[in-house]
Amino acid sequence: MDNYVELEVLSRDECLRLLGKATVGRIALSRGALPAVVPVNFCVNDEQIFVRASPKNRLAATVDGQVVAFEVDDFDPMCDSGWTVTVTGLASALTNDAGREEVKLAPLTRWAPLGHGHVVAITAELASGYRLRDSG
Repeated sequence: MDNYVELEVLSRDECLRLLGKATVGRIALSRGALPAVVPVNFCVNDEQIFVRASPKNRLAATVDGQVVAFEVDDFDPMCDSGWTVTVTGLASALTNDAGREEVKLAPLTRWAPLGHGHVVAITAELASGYRLRDSG
């Protein structure tokens, strides 16, 4: 008998829990009317995602006040299992010291150099996800 992969729809609570387990996040946004996906350093606090961005890449200015999608995932090819979570929400650049002080950034995954001047907050207005399992 052939194995197949089962697809489980995740609850909002499970999606938000899994956000904190990911090592790299991706923001999907519009740049000059074209879609773009940008890998980012991030952390999660309650139902908000905080992204630190380098001043050179202009991410904070690009997404401020825009609805964006944020995606994380994990996959184990040996077991044909994994999960994916997508959050959609309003992005806000935290540009003043008071706004940044309110954000107690957890240690961020350092896949890329950290920017020190820009923090973007994304509110998790919608959260959806799936878990894949080998039925085995």
